[in-house]
Amino acid sequence: MFVDRAKIYVKSGDGGNGAISFRREKYVPRGGPDGGDGGDGGNVILQADQNMNTLMDFKYKVHYKAQRGQHGQGSNMRGRNGEDLIIKVPVGTVVIDAESSMIIGDLINDGQQIIVAYGGKGGKGNAHFTTSVRQTPRFAQEGEPGQERWVILELKMIADVGLIGFPNAGKSTILSIMTAARPKIADYPFTTLSPNLGVAYAPDGRSFVLADIPGLIEGAHEGTGLGYEFLRHVERTRLLLHVVDASGMAGRDPVDDFYKINEELRLYNEELAKRPQIILANKMDLPEAQQNFERIKEAADKCGYKIFAVSAAKGQGFEQVLYEVLKMLDSLPKHEGFVSEQAEVVYVPKQELNYNIKKDDESYIVEGSLIDKLLRMTNIDDPDSLAYFQKVLEDNGVFKALKAQGARNGCTVKIGAIEFDYIE
Repeated sequence: MFVDRAKIYVKSGDGGNGAISFRREKYVPRGGPDGGDGGDGGNVILQADQNMNTLMDFKYKVHYKAQRGQHGQGSNMRGRNGEDLIIKVPVGTVVIDAESSMIIGDLINDGQQIIVAYGGKGGKGNAHFTTSVRQTPRFAQEGEPGQERWVILELKMIADVGLIGFPNAGKSTILSIMTAARPKIADYPFTTLSPNLGVAYAPDGRSFVLADIPGLIEGAHEGTGLGYEFLRHVERTRLLLHVVDASGMAGRDPVDDFYKINEELRLYNEELAKRPQIILANKMDLPEAQQNFERIKEAADKCGYKIFAVSAAKGQGFEQVLYEVLKMLDSLPKHEGFVSEQAEVVYVPKQELNYNIKKDDESYIVEGSLIDKLLRMTNIDDPDSLAYFQKVLEDNGVFKALKAQGARNGCTVKIGAIEFDYIE
């Protein structure tokens, strides 16, 4: 089964906790704190792999979690970092943040990697918290939790040339003639329900990748039929082979078909409508096709497209097409030139630490990324750790901001799950 869209949950490793330890050696009285730092959690990384061609694996396994960092130990021993989790995806996969719908990355080269969840930083051991007045800190920092998120994977096939056209125009047969691919072929619409790839070779050794894109229909740009799934795979092609059923035997006018397909491309993506095309007037072995050819050629000429008369049933006319495709590909930029502008927008999961204060009845609520991070890394049951938490709040101006907003002695302040009385 071909799957070109999946949604997965990823979580990076939590950072290891810092250690609470004191140096205890013979002849070394009051050796002081020597708790080591916790190790960093592992990242979750997506890596493009040219040996994969579907997202089928992600239909059966949805949750992915990287290894956490080890806790610090005494003697200033730092915990080991958690191993990164590398998830392999097909080349051509676009990675999208499910919550914001912004593109995280576009994996178009074999081996290319992007980090979708950064591992949490390891907590600091108590050795870091010694001051002139606090010689024996009995607290350490807990590890920072790893990031977690849902991401959407969308596979857009990478091919040099895409075969487009209405259902039953003969695209699959043409693919089998020009390449060694053997797609399902039958005389009814929608035989092809997923894209097929093949490699076309010229006698001089040159080659290109050809994709048979399942038949488009009117309204495909709005998702009619399997429109979105089909059109997605056209976006990366450098050249389009537009197959028209010149015979009109399916009850459609070939000239109308030509214009309708191009209109669907334009409505889905303006850039697709500007993509170079070669028109293949297929089924030219039939008398009806001979009668319609001049009309089709006139329409192609108006748009500036070259047209070739071919017969997939007889295997005729494809040698000229092959060399024309190679000639045009030589003058066109590589895949990177046709990557969607949207794909250049990179979602950065790391954010600056901040906070905000709002008043709720008689209490003040402090929230924000700074507060969330501090709470996750603080043991609120330990008095020393809680005192350090309050010191960080003071250093970041939280208490000053509370006073500026009208907080007075005795007011209730809520920070996460903690409630305390404000005292200047």
